[in-house]
Amino acid sequence: MAGNRAVIFSKPGEVEVQDISFPDLVLRDGPGVNPLNVGRKCNHGVILKVVTTNICGSDQHMVRGRTTAPSGLVLGHEITGEVIEVGSDVEFIKKGDLVSVPFNIACGRCRSCKERDTHICENVNPDRPGSAYGYVDMGGWVGGQSEYVMVPYADFQLLKFPDKDQAMEKIRDLTMLSDIFPTGYHGAVSAGVRPGSTVYVAGAGPVGLAAAHSAQLLGASVVIVGDLIEERLAQARSFGCETINLRDHANIGEQIEQILGVPEVDCAIDAVGFEASAHGQGAQEAPATVLNSIMGITRAGGRLGIPGLYVTGDPGGIDADAQEGTLKIRLGLGWAKAHTFVTGQTPVMKYHRDLMSAILSGRAQIAKAVNATVISLNDAPAGYREFDGGASKKFVIDPHGMVRS
Repeated sequence: MAGNRAVIFSKPGEVEVQDISFPDLVLRDGPGVNPLNVGRKCNHGVILKVVTTNICGSDQHMVRGRTTAPSGLVLGHEITGEVIEVGSDVEFIKKGDLVSVPFNIACGRCRSCKERDTHICENVNPDRPGSAYGYVDMGGWVGGQSEYVMVPYADFQLLKFPDKDQAMEKIRDLTMLSDIFPTGYHGAVSAGVRPGSTVYVAGAGPVGLAAAHSAQLLGASVVIVGDLIEERLAQARSFGCETINLRDHANIGEQIEQILGVPEVDCAIDAVGFEASAHGQGAQEAPATVLNSIMGITRAGGRLGIPGLYVTGDPGGIDADAQEGTLKIRLGLGWAKAHTFVTGQTPVMKYHRDLMSAILSGRAQIAKAVNATVISLNDAPAGYREFDGGASKKFVIDPHGMVRS
């Protein structure tokens, strides 16, 4: 039997590549696995040879020690792979298929799944609705930053690419379908972006860049991206966005007025989340900054898409409230302006097929927008360090050398 190597969270600030067990169609005990999930038989699942698996900003929260993730957790929820083994209950997915895996694990049977709310599936995480691979408090499903991984509920979840050769030619784009492209797109849709909209995106990390590109695809007239890191802002400008350097310009409204002639936008997207910083020189962490600022610059009656991650447990939070996800949000301002807020994980399956078509037709250029950068599995620890330092790259791990060859 083949071996298996994976990226492991070892301790705050450190990941390692280690040997792990080859997957089978049972959820075994291990770091982070919910005891009530141990031993779940997954004859409805498949084993994938991982073709690409990406480093996500959500992974970085765990690696920084900003969650309760246990040592030894196998990381990775952005997975694209080739099916090498099929469970006895799988009918439509076949050995050899090249597929994209939604990061939310969904059974297809519960009320939420039947209503297309696959991000809050009721049957995959004993603690609360919603689950994901390789993520803290999400049921303990083994992550996919590895050579091989087990994926349950294959017939329901997996997005099969229609032509393998074509898919491999576009793999740097298609690998984004497991998370950040649908997540950015969901942020834009949730914010009500439509033809002619003016849009502000807080954060120029990969999700923010994906949200900005998605806003363009939806017909926005102007997309403005704000961030503290100039390298990331340069990447946003590379595909036609306006930008605001929030380290140099703390007043977002004034900067928006210089661009649009008015100090407000139609729509805003929070692609930062709970590790937000205040604006200006020497600013410190202030977790409610983005939420409060986008309420301030979004027009009355506007919508706020919030794909940025917020957590219920943050050991590194700046105070006791922040450590449990309680933030000082100006809800009165949002109420007075009749804002609509949309939060939570992205229901990937709602969008991934359409976005696949946009990629295969050449309409969407998501790999270019997020600066997809392919690395080996052995280089993953260095990729984590570089990404944590603010590099404007979306690191794509290529465990078997299939992309590079």
